[in-house]
Amino acid sequence: MAAAADLTGTKRAMAYALCKHLNVDPSTVSNTSIEGSDIASLFSHIVNSSEDEVMKWVKFSMDFAGSDGKQHALLDNLNKDLSQKSVLLGDGLKPSAADIVVFATVQAFMSRVSDSELQKFPHVLRWMDYIQNIVDFGTTLQKINVAKSVFDPPSHPKKADKVDTESSSKKAVSGQKIADKSNGSADSKKPAGEVTKAPEKKETPAAKDNKTSGDKKKDKSAGKTAEKAPEKAADKDSECNISILNIQVGLIRKAWKHPSADSLLVEEIDLGDGNVRQVVSGLAKYCSPEDLTNRHVVLITNVKPGKLRDVMSAGLVLCASTEDHTAVEPLIPPEGAKIGERISFAGFDGKPEDVLNPKKKQLDKITPHLRTDENGIATFKGIPFTTSAGPCRSSIRNGNVK
Repeated sequence: MAAAADLTGTKRAMAYALCKHLNVDPSTVSNTSIEGSDIASLFSHIVNSSEDEVMKWVKFSMDFAGSDGKQHALLDNLNKDLSQKSVLLGDGLKPSAADIVVFATVQAFMSRVSDSELQKFPHVLRWMDYIQNIVDFGTTLQKINVAKSVFDPPSHPKKADKVDTESSSKKAVSGQKIADKSNGSADSKKPAGEVTKAPEKKETPAAKDNKTSGDKKKDKSAGKTAEKAPEKAADKDSECNISILNIQVGLIRKAWKHPSADSLLVEEIDLGDGNVRQVVSGLAKYCSPEDLTNRHVVLITNVKPGKLRDVMSAGLVLCASTEDHTAVEPLIPPEGAKIGERISFAGFDGKPEDVLNPKKKQLDKITPHLRTDENGIATFKGIPFTTSAGPCRSSIRNGNVK
């Protein structure tokens, strides 16, 4: 009896979640039809679909909801299936009706299992976290709590101060040695017990001027030597400083295939300043133009504009990818992030350069430090990409970002 009630509850949750996703009036699905239909019939009734690939996931939902004790084995198969993709159907990022059905089916079970059990299905967890943050279920389904990393940004000591301190210490030691040597030489010439007084010399005005001029030159030369080391250290550090990049939240208003390159897509991206920026991205293999349209992205906006296969590009959309590059997806700003706002990094508060200098290869020095962590949060040296609404993330965990 309890199993039948659970099955009816699962079907009801699936029906209402699917209706909300497809903008279908839930009143068109009566309680009688929910109770009297199996999951396959109910699904077909709502979406009018019987495609083989879609129905495979409907069968998964039927097996999961109707077979006690086999859920772990079914979740293991689902985990393997999701290890190489972001959503159940297609190569893109847009959830399908199958994602909605499977999510609604496994949600209640996943919310009851222990944290240690959850860790056995990392790809399922990543997928559920992505679906529940990109699809609005309203109050129909509760969100699964996914543990998030707590970051303690590393401190960055000022290299210039260190160089100045070492330089001053060396000067002091050197000066002391010279003074000791001079005193020792003078003392060795004195008879025992005799104290001699150095004869006073009267300096002419010309000699005084020469001495003053010489002292100034020495001071100036010493100052330049002391400044060179910290300047070099600061220059080297700034070349790998994330704050030189202007990374912003953008909204893709329009996307289309590049006219002469099958691997490229062209996007018009809104940065909230009243204008759209055209960007060319190598995403055609991983996303369709429809997947990208009206999607929020994270992009570098101060790269030097240039043509890619005869089409002007004025930005770089940041994407996460697996190590073997079989899966690539644009980073996802959190819901509520403002279009045009700059991404910040704790401890890096500098102003971005107006335009990056390609000759300095600044991006080549910074991108090796961009990665997603075990929770999919985009980071620079472990420090998250942060907006006013929270960190940016990806469904690809422990991946490269560029």
